[in-house]
Amino acid sequence: MKGLIGLTFFSLFVAASLLIPVPMFPGSWFCAVIGQSVQEYVGVLSAVFNGLFYGTILWLVFIGISRKLEE
Repeated sequence: MKGLIGLTFFSLFVAASLLIPVPMFPGSWFCAVIGQSVQEYVGVLSAVFNGLFYGTILWLVFIGISRKLEE
């Protein structure tokens, strides 16, 4: 169940990053660090980085809250 929640958070942030035309941190920063070699895939790669970053943060918050509620 918790893995499904993490996957949902990841998918939401990937979709949001692809739909929002403004570069978002940290995806845009990671792409700038990687360099010009991934210039063709900057949008998708940035969205995946954002999904991993923000999805992981929200998933950890969800895990913490669910543990508190179980006690």
